[in-house]
Amino acid sequence: MKKILFLHGFYASGQCVPALALRESFEGRAEVSTPDLPMHPKEAVSYIRGLIDREKPDLLIGNSCGSFYAQMVAPVVGVSALLGNPHFQMTEFLKQRIGEHQYKSPRKNGKQDFVIDEALIEEFAEMETIQFNNCNPDFKDRIWGLFGENDTLAHFEPIFLEHYNKSFHFPGGHTPTADEVHMWYVPLAEKLLKSI
Repeated sequence: MKKILFLHGFYASGQCVPALALRESFEGRAEVSTPDLPMHPKEAVSYIRGLIDREKPDLLIGNSCGSFYAQMVAPVVGVSALLGNPHFQMTEFLKQRIGEHQYKSPRKNGKQDFVIDEALIEEFAEMETIQFNNCNPDFKDRIWGLFGENDTLAHFEPIFLEHYNKSFHFPGGHTPTADEVHMWYVPLAEKLLKSI
């Protein structure tokens, strides 16, 4: 059975709507892992690399900040990736949201509160400067982008197309609904899995 690793967005968790919809869609056909990611980007990337080493997924699927991570990691570990609404400038997103927040879906450790501060923004800034360093010609057709036409948060298709060839659109917003996951993410994921 194929294995898929889903990487959620910044405010989300492994229990967010897209994660649950992917697990439901692939039930009996692929094993979908949807872990809670650490909030700090260096820790998150290290955690993702460890998961990939252990679980050996065939495909990464990300959304938003999860796509930011997937794009950095995929060429290094040799795994194809589907990037849903990738957010390549997390610093701009976070600067407008300094302060206390809550995750929008439950985390396994029960901790729902977190703080966005200057130190976190600095850490993302460091990652942004190197985020495309591992791009290579072998991955131009192995990392696909999926962009919501009504996304009001991330508009990075032009940056994506500077590095990768395959870009798709769906008539949704930044965080896909369960129906949008079934209708748009799943068929693309299936195509990517077949092309491996």
